[in-house]
Amino acid sequence: MLTTKLYNLIWISTSSSQGHHVELLIKHLPIDLEVSMAGRVFMITGANSGIGRATAMAIAKRGGTVHMVCRNKDKAEEARADIVKESGNKEIYVHILDLSETRKVWEFAEAFKRKYKALNVLINNAGCIMSERDVNAEGLEKSFASNVMGVYILTRGLIPLLEKSAEPRVITVSSGGMLVQKLRTGNLQTEIGRYDGTMVYAQHKRQQVVMTEQWAKTHSNIHFSVMHPGWVDTPAVANAMPDFHQSMKDSLRTPEQGADTAVWLAISEAAATKPSGSFFQDRRMVSAHLPLAWTHSSQLEQQKFMSVMEDLAKTFQPH
Repeated sequence: MLTTKLYNLIWISTSSSQGHHVELLIKHLPIDLEVSMAGRVFMITGANSGIGRATAMAIAKRGGTVHMVCRNKDKAEEARADIVKESGNKEIYVHILDLSETRKVWEFAEAFKRKYKALNVLINNAGCIMSERDVNAEGLEKSFASNVMGVYILTRGLIPLLEKSAEPRVITVSSGGMLVQKLRTGNLQTEIGRYDGTMVYAQHKRQQVVMTEQWAKTHSNIHFSVMHPGWVDTPAVANAMPDFHQSMKDSLRTPEQGADTAVWLAISEAAATKPSGSFFQDRRMVSAHLPLAWTHSSQLEQQKFMSVMEDLAKTFQPH
């Protein structure tokens, strides 16, 4: 119940014009997205449903080569067939990877670099919310492994390929839930205290914002961004926050509306002119903190977090 109240508060703070504002953007600013992506290569995690699928469809319709990184082979192949049929674009490829399987993420990134010569845009979209604490084969808490470690390893592993490609970008799909979380540098796997899956997820989304900000500082030739898609009607929201979903379902965005800013960040010339490392909602740079929020962390805390992530990631890196 407390989680539902918090998310209702975030809703009020971030969604005063929910669907209406996105419809205005789509209607009045189409020129930003009237571009051909032929010859550009995109990787989208969680591309078989929700925001990821809508993003893949939008890019496919503009001629981009799309690598769909998905956990479920049957659902991925079904989504691919629909995207090819509707877009007429056959340059759509499926890769089966569970981001919570840490060593396999490293192996996938290394194999992809060996096989492919270019990657222009990486879109970190996949995520999970656990109802109770569980660990993967490597002993990492599963949602941390998927939402944070998987994103860290995949991005870090693919940065060399991105840097060799033209006008590289990395977009990470975050969530407004992170607005009620300050960066944690300890207890990253929620071994201490009560496990609240929704709040754990919100912390992971804060960590994604920090990773984006830090990567932007150390890799100046890649354009990094992170975005809040608004409140979108997806199975993940319905399953993880049933009370919130029930009370807000008539006002939630469609996956296509939720994907709009991710697509804009991935393909528009206008997005590339914005400062790297920024946080976006509805195609606008916005603060990653609520007014008068207690969620700010120091540069030292952020650097400590990145150091912990680097050390932990190395323990699973294949040699």
